[in-house]
Amino acid sequence: MPGKNVLKQYVEEGYYHIYNRGVEKRKIFLDEQDYKVFLKYLKLYLDPPGKLPIRKVSIGNNTFQTVPRPLKNYYDKVKLLSYCLMPNHFHLLIKQTDKKSIELFMRSLATKYSVYFNKKYNRVGSLFQGPYKAVLASDDIYLLHLSRYIHLNPGKDSPYRMAYSSYPEYLQKRNTSWIYTKDILSHFKTAKKTSLKDMLSYQSFVDDYFQDPKEMVGELAID
Repeated sequence: MPGKNVLKQYVEEGYYHIYNRGVEKRKIFLDEQDYKVFLKYLKLYLDPPGKLPIRKVSIGNNTFQTVPRPLKNYYDKVKLLSYCLMPNHFHLLIKQTDKKSIELFMRSLATKYSVYFNKKYNRVGSLFQGPYKAVLASDDIYLLHLSRYIHLNPGKDSPYRMAYSSYPEYLQKRNTSWIYTKDILSHFKTAKKTSLKDMLSYQSFVDDYFQDPKEMVGELAID
């Protein structure tokens, strides 16, 4: 019987752990540019759409003003709470407003990045190992565990953790308009540790966790 991460259960205002990896566990990020392009696409789809520039097009002796076709945008449909990018996989923690938002957003994101990757590396075929996986966070406790799992996924000392995850946003070291930390941080007294004995901050919740983070999510673990 297919697992719950295969049979996607979409609900309005639902929080989801979204993840996928490269086909045959191959790397989907080969250099720094690849990570930056993936993040650029997240920004493109999740930031408020800007005003489209008016362009002038000349046909013969006539000049016309045109507006380029707007790109898809999910600013008011999808909120990204946490993310982590690793060489051969990614994790996203997302809230959607209706039942179709995640499906449309992930289709746009995967297609756009796959086209970029295949063109850059002169390859054809699927980049990802099948459809993305989506698991509903059933309650607040599980939601917090998912956020912690995502921010621990690279390892506490890994450079990926500070460069290619949303953890710096949670520690208030970086401000990104399309990362929504409030839903998670509202459960904690502070974002950062205020002392070595501080047990009420999000930083303590993550960094002082000594259990294997994969045990928090069971079948959802990926590497």
